[in-house]
Amino acid sequence: MSLRTLFTTPLYEASLAQDKGFEAFNADLADACRMLAAEDEAGKSWCRANAYGGYTSYASLDDLPTRASAFGALKTKLDKHAGAFSRSLAFDLGGGRLKLDSLWVNILKPGSAHSGHVHPHSVLSGTVYVATPPGAGALKLEDPRLERMMAAPPRRADAPETLKTFVYIHPQAGDVVMWESWLRHEVIAGKGERISVSFNYGWR
Repeated sequence: MSLRTLFTTPLYEASLAQDKGFEAFNADLADACRMLAAEDEAGKSWCRANAYGGYTSYASLDDLPTRASAFGALKTKLDKHAGAFSRSLAFDLGGGRLKLDSLWVNILKPGSAHSGHVHPHSVLSGTVYVATPPGAGALKLEDPRLERMMAAPPRRADAPETLKTFVYIHPQAGDVVMWESWLRHEVIAGKGERISVSFNYGWR
């Protein structure tokens, strides 16, 4: 008898916390995020209209890497991680490359959540965590086969992570988490103000 695991769902995890000057860099990044939350009137209006529990620049700003030096430095770091993840996925990019298409700030207030979604028109998506206070909402990842499990029994509580229907990630400040953009994910409600910067890479 043999058992093979097919069609895996890779999750890329790394940390910026070991980078030289991380504490100062992360403080600058947090300040830049809070600056946008204070000054981006269009973003705040969108958040109110869409009942977003905090602030996001997703629908209002598309120039973060040139708007503040902290975001520009973050892009440089993310490009390296996206390249490493892409190579591990054995992508054949032909004459193209993966390019950062969008970068946006998320500040979730205590008790707020972000419902399940995917990132269409992208190849890789992910998040860098800037502030994750104790009890901050976890990242919840969903088995992409879930909608096809019409008659399947639930998994046991002690099932290995590779067989779980949902996996919960509890990142720390500086963590980079990246996945293929078709993977459905959400942020569950938590305590404290959770600050992160999310991103998409497209094939260009």
